[in-house]
Amino acid sequence: MGGPGDPPEGTPEGGPGGAEDEYRSVVFDESFVRAARLQEYSAEERMADHAPAVRRRPLHRGLARQAMILVLLIAVAFGTAVYMGVRHPYDSAEAPRPVEPLRMTVIPLAPQGRVPGGTDAEALYAHSPAAQFDVGAEGVPLPAARGTAHFSGSQVMTALTTAKDYIVRSSLYPEVLTGRATAPARALVDSDQLAQFDGSFEHPAADGRHAPTGWLVRLDPARDRLADDRIRVQGALRFTEADPATLEVSADHTFVYALRPAGTASAPVSLFTVRRALTFRFTSDDLRTRQVQLISSYVQAGPLSCAEDATSYLHPLLAGEAPHPGAPAGTNPYETDSPASLCGTLATGAQPRA
Repeated sequence: MGGPGDPPEGTPEGGPGGAEDEYRSVVFDESFVRAARLQEYSAEERMADHAPAVRRRPLHRGLARQAMILVLLIAVAFGTAVYMGVRHPYDSAEAPRPVEPLRMTVIPLAPQGRVPGGTDAEALYAHSPAAQFDVGAEGVPLPAARGTAHFSGSQVMTALTTAKDYIVRSSLYPEVLTGRATAPARALVDSDQLAQFDGSFEHPAADGRHAPTGWLVRLDPARDRLADDRIRVQGALRFTEADPATLEVSADHTFVYALRPAGTASAPVSLFTVRRALTFRFTSDDLRTRQVQLISSYVQAGPLSCAEDATSYLHPLLAGEAPHPGAPAGTNPYETDSPASLCGTLATGAQPRA
C-alpha cells in the first residue's frame, strides 16, 4: 500500500519516486540560499497587513566593495586614456624659454678697386666663385631629418622646412629683394617677435636690433634692380636640440645677385654677394603654427662702401663704381647698447674675373 503522498496506483515508472530524480543535481545548499537577492518571508511575517511575499536582501558587503573597486579602476583607465589622447607624446617636459629679440650684425665688404661688370649675367657667374652654385631654392637643400631625444623626426622636418621657407622668402623673393614687400617673410615670424620686426621697418636703427637688413636681403628700388632672376645660392642647414623644449636650426648660405642700375636695361651687370648666417629657434607651438623665432643674424655683403648706411637697405656698388672714401659710423664704448661698427675688405678673388 502506498504512502499518504503516493498515488493510488503507486509511483509511475520513470517518475520521481522510484527513479533517479532529474532535479537532484540542483542542490540549494545553505550558502546559496543566504546569498540569494530575494528571500521569502516566513508565514508569521506574511500575516502582517500588506506584507509582500518576498523581500530583497542587501548585497554582501564584500561584493559591494569589489564592485566599487572595479568602477574606480574603469574610471582611472578612462581618464588616463583621455589624458594621453590630448597630450602629444612628444610634448616637452619643460616649459619653453622666453622668446628673445633678434641680435643682428651687418658687415659691409668694400672692394679694393672698381667693381668689374659685363653685359651678360651668365658670363659673370661663369667667371666667378658662384659658377657651381645652384639656382634659387635648390641651393637651400634639406639635411636628413631624424628624431631627437624630445622631438620626433616629423617635428625636426617641420623645423627644417619652415627655416628654409623663411630663407627663401627673405632672400629670393623678388618683391622682398627690391624693397616692395615684407609680408612674405613677416608671415613666418613668431608673434612675440612681430613688434621688433615691425619696429625695424618703421624706425630703422643701427643698434643691433632694428636693422631691416638683419631680417631680409633688401635693395633700394630707387637705385638697384635685378638683372637676372636666377639667383645663385649655396649653403647648408643643421639642427640640434637646444633643450627638451627647443629645437635650433642654424643656416649658413651665400647668395649671389646679378644687378644693374634701376631704370636701365642696357647698363652693365655686376655681381653682389651676401652671406647670411641665421639661427632659428622652434618650440612646440612654433612647429604647430609653422613660424620661426629668429635669434641671430650675421650678414656679410659686398661690394659695399663702408661710408654707406646699410641699415635700411643694402646699397651695392655697381659695375665701374669704386668705394667712397670714409669709414663706418663710430662706436661709442661708453654706451653698452652701442653696436660695434664694422667694415671689411672684399677679396679680389670674390669678384668675377675679366
